[in-house]
Amino acid sequence: MTRLKKLRLGVQRRNALAGIVLALATGLPLHAMAETFEVKMLNRGEKGPMVFEPDFLEIAPGDRVRFVPTHKSHNAATIDGMVPEGAEGFKSRINDEFETGFDRPGFYGIKCSPHYGMGMVMLIKVGEATLPQSYREIDVPGRAKPRLDDLFEQAEK
Repeated sequence: MTRLKKLRLGVQRRNALAGIVLALATGLPLHAMAETFEVKMLNRGEKGPMVFEPDFLEIAPGDRVRFVPTHKSHNAATIDGMVPEGAEGFKSRINDEFETGFDRPGFYGIKCSPHYGMGMVMLIKVGEATLPQSYREIDVPGRAKPRLDDLFEQAEK
């Protein structure tokens, strides 16, 4: 790395730190600096047909997720029983881009309503959380079961 690049990187880090300190000093809520993650809803992806990409996210409380129907006929909805206690579920309209925030720590199971039985599911981990055993006991249709089992294994690593 050249000396100029090192200098620029140092200035960028200093400016980022100054922004954080300024936000804290002015009382801005930390979620004002939340990240937004994009999830594509696809007819076919790296893991096969009817997938969310990525299908597993680890995010911080206050972060947001934007669900993008890259292909038609998809939506994003929470799976009944797979939402942390006290958190509200959601259901987007088919073919609409949808963005939502995740403030409560825990695991959120997400499905595409029309393709749930075909295994179109994903899992979002918010903050420090342990996967509830009850999630494994929820009756889910068709190919959703093995895909969720894989996601649960990934979440517990």
